[in-house]
Amino acid sequence: MDFPRIRRRHFGTLSALSMAGWAGADALAVPSPFTAGTGPLRVAVGGSGLLYHLPLTIAQELGFFRAEGLHVVVQDYPGGALALQALQDGEADVCSGAYDHVLRQQLLGRSYCTIVLQGRAPQLALAASARAWPVKSVSRFKGMRVGVSALGSSTHHVAQLMLSRDGAPLDEVSFVGVGSALGAVAALRQGRVHALCHADPIVSALEQRAEVRVLCDTRSLKGSQELFGGTMPAASLYAPQSFVQKQPARSQALANAIVHALKWLQTASPADLVRAVPSGYLLGERGAYLAAFHKVRDTFSPDGLMPDDGPANAARVVARLRSELAPLKIDLGRTFTNEFARKAKQKFNA
Repeated sequence: MDFPRIRRRHFGTLSALSMAGWAGADALAVPSPFTAGTGPLRVAVGGSGLLYHLPLTIAQELGFFRAEGLHVVVQDYPGGALALQALQDGEADVCSGAYDHVLRQQLLGRSYCTIVLQGRAPQLALAASARAWPVKSVSRFKGMRVGVSALGSSTHHVAQLMLSRDGAPLDEVSFVGVGSALGAVAALRQGRVHALCHADPIVSALEQRAEVRVLCDTRSLKGSQELFGGTMPAASLYAPQSFVQKQPARSQALANAIVHALKWLQTASPADLVRAVPSGYLLGERGAYLAAFHKVRDTFSPDGLMPDDGPANAARVVARLRSELAPLKIDLGRTFTNEFARKAKQKFNA
């Protein structure tokens, strides 16, 4: 079975009324006018079809952003580093991406702030091709090409950490940007890369077809904590400090919608999920998608709040690969706020 082609999606406001009949009390019943600011709010995302960004997808598809008075336009890019670049270039207002990007950017003199947390683990796995290069140990990655969504993205950073921890010579491993959907699959199948560090549903779909062997896995809280030595906050909505300070109403509305989505995901049935997610995101492998969802389900934040130990541990992880990026140089208090998530939690009893 071939994977269907996924196109770049620019979401405007969607019809929440069409969802209300099946999604129950948590779904939007009556659309609200756009009141939280004027004009579209552009959210850049690196791979919108990945489960990593599922809370964002649910908030958009079920009309939770619209219910908060927002007109959200999701702009999809092949990887998180490219989504971040769009934010830096003024092509987006907010980014859905890895919290560690906020830490790294502060060290480069750029001030960003996480508004609400979506995930408590990176949900990434390092998987080697089971056909062209049957490697059973990370230590044998010498001379191999590893596919990541984009150079500089969290897939790239986590791949480096996974490999260095288990003794692979990073200076003898090549990293190749392969995108976040069919490009990644094609790169592996065509032998352009020997392994992938990627998220679901991509890895699970390849696993079910016995095309890869998973060597390191952070798709569970346990696996993530083993690699990172504690909580590793991952997917988040982050924005420039100036946006958070000047547009608190929009920031709160974003947090409300994501926390609403996180609450919905806690009780969603497989049928609910399949109806909510765009069909192209399933990659033609509904069973693999649902299996992947259940595998990563506990890694989604229950309430959008940054865990107490998350920022400091993430800073230590960032410094592992680049010793000059000492955690003490990072002002962690400026990298996130729980103000909006707390209010959203109260609103939805999350």
